[in-house]
Amino acid sequence: MKKIPMRKCLATGELCPKKDLLRVVKSPEGNVFFDYSSKANGRGAYIKASIEAIDKAQKTKCLDRALEVEVPSKVYDDLRKEANAR
Repeated sequence: MKKIPMRKCLATGELCPKKDLLRVVKSPEGNVFFDYSSKANGRGAYIKASIEAIDKAQKTKCLDRALEVEVPSKVYDDLRKEANAR
C-alpha cells in the first residue's frame, strides 16, 4: 500500500492529502507565485483548495508570515481560479 503524502493547510490548520491542497512558492530570487505543478524550487506553503480557506489566508496574512514576504493579491486570484476549477 502506498503512503499518501499529507500536508497542513496554513489557513485552516487541518491535515489534508497533498493533492487536495494548493501550493504557493517563494523562489530563491524572492518571487511569490502559485505553483501549478507542486514541484517548483523554493519555499512552499499549502492552502486548502477552497474559497473559504483562501479568503481566510488572505485576511489573516498567514502566507505572508510563512514565506516571510508580502504575497501579491494576484497570487490569491490565481488560487481562487484554481479552486473554482477543481
